[in-house]
Amino acid sequence: MKRIVTIQDISCIGKCSLTVALPIISAMGVEAAVIPTAVLSTHTMFSGFTFADLTDQISPIAAHWKKEGFTFDAIYTGYLGSFEQIRLSAALMADFKKSDTRIFVDPVMADNGTLYAGFDLKFANEMKQLCARADVIMPNLTEAALLTNTPWQENPDEAFLTALLDKLTALGPECAVLTGYSPAPDQIGVIAKKASTGAIFRYTTKKQPKNYHGTGDIFASTLVGGMMNGLSLEQAAKTACDFTAECIRLTIANPDSRTYGVDFETALPMLIKNGL
Repeated sequence: MKRIVTIQDISCIGKCSLTVALPIISAMGVEAAVIPTAVLSTHTMFSGFTFADLTDQISPIAAHWKKEGFTFDAIYTGYLGSFEQIRLSAALMADFKKSDTRIFVDPVMADNGTLYAGFDLKFANEMKQLCARADVIMPNLTEAALLTNTPWQENPDEAFLTALLDKLTALGPECAVLTGYSPAPDQIGVIAKKASTGAIFRYTTKKQPKNYHGTGDIFASTLVGGMMNGLSLEQAAKTACDFTAECIRLTIANPDSRTYGVDFETALPMLIKNGL
């Protein structure tokens, strides 16, 4: 069985980050070790949430793992809340990367043209350190623009997107997967590029009429799980798009659904039945 470690926060209520990554990757038959960077009572869409910073636990955890001789087939970072967490994640990558260890970076920091609360352009520049170490990065359109010092466009054309992919792969990763690709109003998906071949891949699904928190984490975790199961980038991205769309569809169809995340749990059999 493949084993990965994922580094991101955990919200006790709210379907995002580790509460999404751990069950999805596990359902796909991959062991998921975790380093929680913080514990929140809820995710940040709720007001008055509690927050416990676990930055000081990252190095001791890594040191214990090194002592025990643990190894990982992949390292996957999601939401990181500080410069120090980026630095510690980079150090962990340096310590645990073997010749065949894959590095996945989801540079979570912005969406819809705006940085998340607490982040600034200096943070975006620091995030480039992890992207340079990665095999695969998975930014949305806003994050990609920030990483490449490109003015954000709400409705970019194909020429803009291919130039953006060129800039993303120039940061160092072998593959750049750009989420939020929408070539038509009723389509949503990804456009990706492999640096070694220059090949560009596009895939879209039917755009659902509602948006939910945490779908980027669902996509990224499914893509990681797929590639750990031997799928190509194209196959894993397609699986991740289809699964994310199914999660949203099932949530919309559920009259008891909540607003703080999608009902991904009911869609997990889709991954298991596909032999992933």
